[in-house]
Amino acid sequence: MTASEVRPLTATRQFPPGFLWGAATAAYQIEGAAAEDGRTPSIWDTFSHTPGKVFGGHTGDVAVDHYHRFRDDVGLMKELGLTAYRFSVSWSRVQPTGRGPAVQKGLDFYRSLVDELLAAGIQPALTLYHWDLPQELEDAGGWPERATAERFGEYAALVADALGDRVERWTTLNEPWCSAFLGYASGVHAPGRTDPVAALRAAHHLNLGHGLAVQALRAALPPRAEIGVSLNLHQVRPLTEAPGDVDAARRIDAVGNRVWLGPMLDGAYPEDLAADTARLTDWSFVRPGDTATAHQPLDFLGVNYYTPTVVSVAGGAQPGMADGGHGGGSFSPWPAADEVAFHQPPGALTAMGWSVDPSGLYDLLMRLTREYPELPLYITENGAAYEDAVGPDGAVHDPERIAYVHSHLEAVHQAVESGADVRGYFLWSLLDNFEWAYGYEKRFGAVHVDYETQVRTPKASAHWYARVARSGQLPAPEAVV
Repeated sequence: MTASEVRPLTATRQFPPGFLWGAATAAYQIEGAAAEDGRTPSIWDTFSHTPGKVFGGHTGDVAVDHYHRFRDDVGLMKELGLTAYRFSVSWSRVQPTGRGPAVQKGLDFYRSLVDELLAAGIQPALTLYHWDLPQELEDAGGWPERATAERFGEYAALVADALGDRVERWTTLNEPWCSAFLGYASGVHAPGRTDPVAALRAAHHLNLGHGLAVQALRAALPPRAEIGVSLNLHQVRPLTEAPGDVDAARRIDAVGNRVWLGPMLDGAYPEDLAADTARLTDWSFVRPGDTATAHQPLDFLGVNYYTPTVVSVAGGAQPGMADGGHGGGSFSPWPAADEVAFHQPPGALTAMGWSVDPSGLYDLLMRLTREYPELPLYITENGAAYEDAVGPDGAVHDPERIAYVHSHLEAVHQAVESGADVRGYFLWSLLDNFEWAYGYEKRFGAVHVDYETQVRTPKASAHWYARVARSGQLPAPEAVV
């Protein structure tokens, strides 16, 4: 079965028993309490407080105050029938300088959060790093420096020692592509640097840090623990089948996908990536044994997907698509791919300007199933931003989000029927929150947040998703809204 084949859409789709129904968040986007209980600035604190870097001058200082309201938020999760919750740990809350012993008050927050989740019957899924590097480590060179990878392994051990007795699902990194290439190449994310060589160095040390963290987790966690990584893999499509466009897709696949899949899952960087980037670097920062360290056995791969990527040879990029829809900065997040043009895929657009195309998720899951058939998969992020508001009736009606999630869950179900071992789905996001460089302008949440009062209002999509989560069944499209 291919993504283009039409299946009858009149029947309810039943997901496998034990399929996890979750939602996801990230520490800097929701916690607030930026200077409480020993927490020190991360690169996102510094970046958001730098004029001109974030829409409206917004910061995560307060965010949605999850640090103080987590018990109420867990109560919302229980009401919505979630069986799992994916959250990240703030490195600078746990280990403020990125070195040395942990701050127990920081760990106590996550201990309390996990205990609350378990009491509500919700499985915690912990991410060690969702982009908030302690500023002191960035001042020492950040991810382009090998020492940061080593510090990350030590940090992983601290968190595992504190929470390993009650958290069974662990993710090392979330979307390292964004950390490396939006943070160090295009500069639209923290720390805001624009050096393609530094970005490639950062990519390698994120791979190395991942491997060191897996080793530390294996040493500290009980055998039942599951360890993986979450990648925002790009479903890259050539604009045409012309050789130049096909090669453009290959180049973006190398620096967007295989730069991670190679070391982490195959044990080596792809040769074409080294050839493509040879004019920038000889990759001498890769030391003997590094790729073996990065290549640790994993229990699952997390897949983050929002929209496909369409490319061609240079000369025809559409307005706003010069960087592939990743923030519109003046510098490219694609090192040594200047000859590649990006195009807006067809279809309806979300508030982010991203095309709604669930076939990309199906195709991506089937590629991973072909290439890594023994590796279980989770959808660790999928969702959409729309212009949401509380209506006169006090409710938030978001039929576009319901349609988006429905179509992507249909793609997941189709992949499962085609042989993909997909074991869960985490909606992005549980709550409206600080959407990085977009500040509070973009709303991805299933739960609306009034940022002035912190009042939470589950949207229509939250109630719809709750029915799916409780039943494990996806209704036919005509029954969606």
